[in-house]
Amino acid sequence: MDYRRWAFSSSWRTAVVASAIPASLGKTFHGLFSLLFPDSCRLCQRGLTRFSRFPVCDACLAQPAPLAAEYFCICCKTPFQNRFPLDSEGRCALCRLGVRGFDSAYCFGAYEGALRELIHLLKYSRMEALAEVLGKHLAAALPRDQRFDIVVPVPLHWSRRWTRGFNQSELLARTVARRCGIATVNALRRRRATDSQAGLSHSKRRRNVAAAFTLRRLRRVQGMRVLLVDDVMTTGATAAACALALKRAGAKAVVLLTLARVDRRLGEPAVKAKSQGAY
Repeated sequence: MDYRRWAFSSSWRTAVVASAIPASLGKTFHGLFSLLFPDSCRLCQRGLTRFSRFPVCDACLAQPAPLAAEYFCICCKTPFQNRFPLDSEGRCALCRLGVRGFDSAYCFGAYEGALRELIHLLKYSRMEALAEVLGKHLAAALPRDQRFDIVVPVPLHWSRRWTRGFNQSELLARTVARRCGIATVNALRRRRATDSQAGLSHSKRRRNVAAAFTLRRLRRVQGMRVLLVDDVMTTGATAAACALALKRAGAKAVVLLTLARVDRRLGEPAVKAKSQGAY
């Protein structure tokens, strides 16, 4: 057993140990803990100097920055290098065609660098405690004048959730919902396991997730302004399928909020193998 990994896991044992330490003994405990269980930050590999529920240093936690671009689609907020893909109203081709499904979209940052690594630690290394930290970035991306009735996470298929142990989108959604003072509703169900979206064209991604989602709580979305939450947006095909299912069930409006999105100006990053959970 790797005791250093256990010590920095996001398990309830670690949370209990951390909460039981009086503040006055904090420095002494941190020094003793570092001596007995030396470990390093999973991003920069520097030695950790304080006890934490996840092995990431403060400097790396502070690295993720908001997505910046001179040109954005007014609806889906896709960044572009110039105005050429946008019409006179500032809409991209997909929004002009009406294939997005959701009414608008917001995102915190680009799916690269420290933000991408932190998302991977949350999803693939089972560091659930990171959801609270990442949820703050997610909430910061939402304009203050936006108002919603419920927050709905993009669901995982039951087999993937069973393998992973949790739905990262649900963890993030609950963080945002608490900050907005509204309820999180698991209104959607993924009724079939879809193939990996990696390497597929946009049209093939749409076909891959078409009719993959259904409503499990129909009455909870009727007439509601829904905030749909996911961790990463690539082309938006999965979110569009979810939004269409919500609107067919009577949702008044569906707005997408994601922690990160693939920035096509930088090229699509390599993704984890299908066995690790890319949909």
